[in-house]
Amino acid sequence: MNAATFVSKKTNADTTSSNITLRDTAELGGRILLSSLFVLSGLSKLGAYAATMAYMSAMGVPSVLLPVVIATELFGGLAIAFGWKTRVAAFLLAGFSLVTALAFHANLADQIQMIMFMKNVSIAGAFLLLTVNGAGRISLDGKSR
Repeated sequence: MNAATFVSKKTNADTTSSNITLRDTAELGGRILLSSLFVLSGLSKLGAYAATMAYMSAMGVPSVLLPVVIATELFGGLAIAFGWKTRVAAFLLAGFSLVTALAFHANLADQIQMIMFMKNVSIAGAFLLLTVNGAGRISLDGKSR
């Protein structure tokens, strides 16, 4: 069995064995990497609150939404990292990523904005995979199985 097969096939041993598999480690690592962008972004917005409000206003987004944005990034990111209510958090963050792409990066004539737009769309795709597959065994969700 090669590494790709080992990672892609889920067996009864994946859910009943106490051995940590490559799949378990990859799921945890993927969640941490994916969530880090959101946690750091939420913290950054807290540290530059007034500047972020001004940026949102300049982009035509009501700055009154900033607390909701920060809470979504921080709590959603932490939920993904810890694997708590992962399917719900991932679904919400997929939507958040798509809305953010449309609100802030829709100028596709600008190459940088196009890249940022596609980054957000790609992240939404990763969140949709988490929505369907869940957090994996090394997670708070996995502990309740």
